[in-house]
Amino acid sequence: MRLLHVVPSYYPAVRYGGPIVSVHALCKALARRGHDVHVFTTNVDGKANSAVPLGVPVDMDGVKVWYFPVPFLRRLYWSPRMGQALRRQMPSFDIVHTHSVFLWPTWAAARAATRHAVPYVVAPRGMLVADLIRRKSRLLKTAWIRLIERGNLERAAAIHVTSRIEGDDLAEFNLRLPPVRIVPNGVDVAPAGADGGGGSAEVGTLTTGPRTLLFIGRINWKKGLDRLIPAMAQLDGVHLVIAGNDEEAYQPVLEALARQHRVEHRVRFVGPAYGTGKLALLRQAAALVAPSYSENFGNVVLEAMAAGCPVVVTPEMGVADIVRESGAGVVVNGDPASLAAGIAHLLSEPESLRNMSARGKAMVAQRYGWETVAQQMEDVYRECVTDRRQNEKA
Repeated sequence: MRLLHVVPSYYPAVRYGGPIVSVHALCKALARRGHDVHVFTTNVDGKANSAVPLGVPVDMDGVKVWYFPVPFLRRLYWSPRMGQALRRQMPSFDIVHTHSVFLWPTWAAARAATRHAVPYVVAPRGMLVADLIRRKSRLLKTAWIRLIERGNLERAAAIHVTSRIEGDDLAEFNLRLPPVRIVPNGVDVAPAGADGGGGSAEVGTLTTGPRTLLFIGRINWKKGLDRLIPAMAQLDGVHLVIAGNDEEAYQPVLEALARQHRVEHRVRFVGPAYGTGKLALLRQAAALVAPSYSENFGNVVLEAMAAGCPVVVTPEMGVADIVRESGAGVVVNGDPASLAAGIAHLLSEPESLRNMSARGKAMVAQRYGWETVAQQMEDVYRECVTDRRQNEKA
């Protein structure tokens, strides 16, 4: 099949977190399976632009990546040149897969696909959560859903969610949705740190140990660090390494919180970790802690499992079901007392930690390699294409 994925940002703009990594890994696996895979994206990278060719396909691991400029309205990723390319090339694709909502590129792709009768799949990527919308930009996003996103979702051939939790979140919007298909994110079964570099200079020289917890991800209010840092006050002799980029100037708030709870000497911010640097941290730490308020999946948890690092996650994370089933860690409530109790119990049982490490590796190898995930996604695409052809004949 000739496949088009549309995503607002892409490599090398890794500051935007997990979706870039998971979308490219999926596309790469689909290309290995013999599909002609294209990605339409922009060159936006924070306040600057990625140094990439524009308007021509760039080969990246067998995937043809097309970058388009954003002249202004950068927060919406508005790109007239992408719009022109969508209108021109859309008839040549068998199916379109859009990633994210509330942004111009995915809306434009859905509109072009509808016009040319090309089936499309929408992956909200954790952005359609009623509670999060109530907390941030409620009026704007509610209006966008009513005027734009409702139609995009209801006209889609399928909705792609990565977990049961993400599907449950969608149900709260009372939309007339097409089939909702759960296809999880995947991970490299034998991680080799091939996703580029090690991260910050501090990550490259850092060593952790058996009493060191690790958080990896964007430094953002949604990630629950304001719950984990107070929990540290109840964990004597335990250290916490926080590896992530701070795009929203939230780190000073967390540093003040650490001082308030008198744990600043045991909480260390080290900047972003990628590739070999991230892998080294995961292999050394006692456990990865992911205390998010909401997460449609949680890629870094699977990465930790693949590296043999036990995990502590909150029930609001999509990957929590995988952790429970695999026994690769524990699922605990996110309040500081519960986090501290769960972590303390985990660290007190070295044999359990070793068993969790082995179980995590086994589960990832059996079910969450990218080849397996790509095959599941391929089945969804074929179903959508077949349904569209049957509807056209009817």
